[in-house]
Amino acid sequence: MPRAVTIRDPLWNAIRVDPVAMHIVDAPAFQRLRYIKQLGHAHLVYPGATHTRFDHALGVYHLAGRALGMLVERGALDRVDPLEQRLVSLAGLLHDIGHYPFSHALEELEAGRIPGHHEALVGRFLADDSVAEALGRVAPDASQRIEAMIRGASGSALQGLVSGPLDLDKIEYLKRDARFCGVPYGEVDVDRLLGALTVARAPETGSAEIAVGEKGVAALESLLFSKYQMFRNVYWHHAVRAATVLYKRIVSDALDGGLVQGEELVGQTDEGLVHLLEARTRGANGTGARIASWIHALSERRLPKRVAEVSAAEVGEERGNWLETDPPLKRTVEDRIATELGLEGGNVFLDYPEKSAMFGLDLLLVRRTGEVLRLGPKGRVGLIGLPRIAGELYVSARVLRLFALGGRPAVRPERLCELAALSGEDVQRRLAGAAGLISP
Repeated sequence: MPRAVTIRDPLWNAIRVDPVAMHIVDAPAFQRLRYIKQLGHAHLVYPGATHTRFDHALGVYHLAGRALGMLVERGALDRVDPLEQRLVSLAGLLHDIGHYPFSHALEELEAGRIPGHHEALVGRFLADDSVAEALGRVAPDASQRIEAMIRGASGSALQGLVSGPLDLDKIEYLKRDARFCGVPYGEVDVDRLLGALTVARAPETGSAEIAVGEKGVAALESLLFSKYQMFRNVYWHHAVRAATVLYKRIVSDALDGGLVQGEELVGQTDEGLVHLLEARTRGANGTGARIASWIHALSERRLPKRVAEVSAAEVGEERGNWLETDPPLKRTVEDRIATELGLEGGNVFLDYPEKSAMFGLDLLLVRRTGEVLRLGPKGRVGLIGLPRIAGELYVSARVLRLFALGGRPAVRPERLCELAALSGEDVQRRLAGAAGLISP
C-alpha cells in the first residue's frame, strides 16, 4: 500500500492524498485520466486549457476533504456513518474515471452510438484490479456504494456532495476551467459555499440530505451565474463548437463505416483514439480517406468556418426540435445544404448545443430561523432569484450555428432561422421538393 503523498496543484496549492486514495491514483485505470483533456478541444481556442480529468479529479477529492472537515467541526455529521464520509472523498476522486476521449463531446452523439454516459461506465473501471483492491480495504461493498453515489442513486445523506446542484465537481471545474482558460467568469466563493454546507432533514420525507445555510445563498447564485458565463464564453464559444462538431463527425462516420466499434471508445485516451483512427484510415479510400483528411485538419486547427448563426431567441421557443431529436434528418439536411453551397457532402455541420439543466436546482435550504425548505427549479421569492430568469439566460447563451469545411459561402442568417423554425415534417417535404433549404 502506498504512503500518503502531498501533490502540488496550481489551483489548490497542496493536496494531501491518503494511502488508499494514492493506491487508486497509481492504478492504470486512473492514470489514463492524465491523457484526457478536461475541456476537449477548447485548447485550440484557449491555449492554456490543456488541464486534464486527472487534475480535476484530484481537485474534487481535495474539496471533499475540506467540506467534510468543515461539516465535522460544526457537528453536522454526528449522525452520519463515518464510512459514508470516507466513501464521499473516494467517490469525488473517482467520479470521472469512465470518461471518453476529449471529455463530453462523444456523449452528444445520438443514443445507441456509444455504450453509455461516462457515469454509466463507472462500474467497469471500479472493477479494475488495482482500484477494486484499494476500495476493498475500505469496505467489502465500497465499489457498489461509490458507484451509486457517482450515478446519483445513493441513499447517503452526503449524496449531494458527489452529484447534485451544489456538488463539489461543479465548484472545482468552474474554478479550474476559468483559471486555465485565462478568463474571469468562473470565479466561485468556495470558502463561503463550503462554510454554508450542513446536513438537514427533508421536510417532505424526513431523510437527511446535504443542505445550504441561508448565508450561502449569494454564493450559490454566483456559482449558477458563473456556470452560465462559462457556457456562453468558453464551452459554447463558436470555435470550440467548430472543433467539437468536426470531432463528433469523425467518430460518427468511423462508427458508421465500421472503422471503430462503440466498445473501442471506452477506456481510450485522447491521443490513443486519434492514433487508432489514423491507423485504420491510412491508405483508405472513400469514407476512410475523408476521415483521415478531417483528422489532419483538426490537428492543424483548420476548423469548419462559421457561415451563419442565430440565437435561440431568434429560432423561437419549441422550434428547431428536429435538430435535437432526429439526428438522421439533421445529417440529411446538412448534406443537402452542402450540395446547395457547392461543397462536398459531409462538410457542412449544424450545431445547436443543449444544456437545459444548466440552472437545475433541487436543494434544501436552512433558514436563519431554523426552518428547512426545499429550493426547486424556480428558486424562491426573496431568497434566490437566479433560477427564475434561467430561461432568459439559457436562451442568450444558446446559439444555432451553421459551419462549413472547405469554404466560407455566404448564407443569410434569416435563412438559417427559417429552416430551424420548420417542423420535422416540413423539413422532409422541403427535402422531397426542389426548393432550396438554405439558398435563396
